[in-house]
Amino acid sequence: MNLATVIRKSIVAIFALAFFFLPRLTPAQSQTPSPALLVLNKEDATLSIIDPATLKTVAQIPTGEAPHEIAASDDGKFAFVANYGARTPGNTLSVIDLLAQKELRRVDLGALRRPHGITFADGKVWFTAEHNKLIARYDPAANQLDWLLGIGQNGTHMLVFSKDRTLLFTSNIGSDSITLLQRGSDPSGWSATVIPVGKGPEGGDISPDGREFWAANSGDGTVSIIDVATKKVVQTLDLHTKRSNRLKFTPDGKLALVSDLSGNELVILDAPSRKEIKRLSLGRQPEGILILPDGSRAYVAVAGEKTVAVLDLKSLEVAARIPTGNGPDGLAWALRH
Repeated sequence: MNLATVIRKSIVAIFALAFFFLPRLTPAQSQTPSPALLVLNKEDATLSIIDPATLKTVAQIPTGEAPHEIAASDDGKFAFVANYGARTPGNTLSVIDLLAQKELRRVDLGALRRPHGITFADGKVWFTAEHNKLIARYDPAANQLDWLLGIGQNGTHMLVFSKDRTLLFTSNIGSDSITLLQRGSDPSGWSATVIPVGKGPEGGDISPDGREFWAANSGDGTVSIIDVATKKVVQTLDLHTKRSNRLKFTPDGKLALVSDLSGNELVILDAPSRKEIKRLSLGRQPEGILILPDGSRAYVAVAGEKTVAVLDLKSLEVAARIPTGNGPDGLAWALRH
């Protein structure tokens, strides 16, 4: 055997050995896409990162017990999960590194129980503490709570900011009310107005023009339309839903989508005329709704079917279904900047 042959075989052997010791890239270790669809699986206590282009799950990350709601940071690198808890009330937030695909920390909220509605604004994480009748704010940079505000209403559940961050709405299921909070000139000062609505308001959204807030009432099948300027209900729509769960506007303000958890339907409304356009049977327990910023698609978590339905907002038909874990609910969109 000549020297050239020996060298060639040695090189081949080295590359073969190196390949053997390289980590195998599994689907769970695939790179986090941008944008990414984030789905919470309540019964599994996991977060699924899904590639919206392929509809495939690229990672599943453990969270606290019964995670209900999720928000992504503005730069798309982190997610914040409200761990609501099951029989035992939860009192933690999970901070998830979406690039490393792992939980960075689990924030102990102390006496605060049942964290739920959650959003990211001004570099902070805002969330409701349903059991304590308040909203709170977490500073991820300092890793501490830096603000609390008592609402004084029962079942303070969801949380919605206006685009300019000057208004904040909470839905209070047990008190049949929406609280409208208005930011004052002092950054720490908020004035509160409690607005009576229908029975059991749960989901709700502010119209893109900022003029109205629509509250989906889970207890009586109605939607209460609040005029933001006067802070009063100006119209009530009777949708005859069995248990409205979420309500979301499309970015152009033309449509409003309402998930009916017990009716197994998605109700699509023409927002300007306040008329029903269509009802889609999605299967058991449609819950969370996410509408893309470009208004092309909506994602609806169908908890009882272990799927997310992908709705084409032009044809108003289900275009695809994405398999998830058990009990999908909270949804978010992560776009890296």
